[in-house]
Formats: sequence, C-alpha cells, structure tokens
Amino acid sequence: MLNAVIRGIDVFVEKQGQITSFLIYPLLIVIIYEVFMRYVFNAPTIWGFEVTAFLYGLHYMLGLSYMENADGHVKVDIVTGRLSTRTQAILGIIAYLCIFGPVFFFMTWGSITFAHTATVTNELNSTSWAPPIWPFKIAMALSFLFLFVQGASNMLKHVRTLITPQTDRSA
Repeated sequence: MLNAVIRGIDVFVEKQGQITSFLIYPLLIVIIYEVFMRYVFNAPTIWGFEVTAFLYGLHYMLGLSYMENADGHVKVDIVTGRLSTRTQAILGIIAYLCIFGPVFFFMTWGSITFAHTATVTNELNSTSWAPPIWPFKIAMALSFLFLFVQGASNMLKHVRTLITPQTDRSA
C-alpha cells in the first residue's frame, strides 16, 4: 500500500514535470518575437515582458515538485552523508514534519486563498496591458500543492526505509 501511494505521487509529479518542461517553447517564441519587434522594427510590444515573466514563473513554479521528486534541489550533506541510512531517514522525517510540511502546508493554503480571491474578483495585473492574473495564481497554488504532496511522498520513502528490514552494518 505504501509503495503504491509513493509510486502514484511520483509518477504524477514526473508526468507533470515533463509536461511543464514544454513551457520553455512558448517562452522562447515570445522572447524571440519581442527582441525581433524591438530591435528590427523599433516597435516593442506592451505584453512581451509580462508574458515572458508569466511563462518563466509558471515554468519555475511548476518545476519545483519535479525537482523535489528528482532530488535535484541544492543541499549540503556534509554531516548527513556520513550517517547510516536509517539515521538519515529519521532526520528526513523530522525535517519534513517540523519544517517542510508546515511551511508548504501554509504556502499552499495561502496561495489557494489568493487564487480564490483573484478568481472571484477577476483580478487584473496592474499594468498597461492588464491581463487577468487569476489563472497564474491558480497555477501558483497548484504548484505549492504539488510540492507539498511530493514532499509527503519523500517523507513516506523515509518511513519505508525505517520499516523495511535491512542489513545495514553502519548503524
């Protein structure tokens, strides 16, 4: 059961990350178009910079859970790298329960609240172009939710390490 939950979360986050990676193509197109219009025709768009920021923001935020799944975030493991696997698992569980879990629970909760308010009020960005901002706030809330759930999967992996019998001689 535990393995099925971990596998389900990991597969979902991996697929979501792979799909998110394709946001780089529209971002590239917008940047090339904006540079071309600005420097060839001396006619910059009013929307180019914002679309670039939105697409990059989506790419970054939706990639957080994928990087957590791939264990790609920067970490310093000078001390923990020398500990036994079981001790590393215990520290991982403590870190999730005391730091990661609460922080990203509240980040998820807060971003859902912001997304709801933006959607109900049909919030627009406060620029001359003034695009609707609520779709991006919804995506931000989803990205924090995906990261929170992936963190839970990682914690369950640490729990699995503790409950699985091992022949760890370094413990």
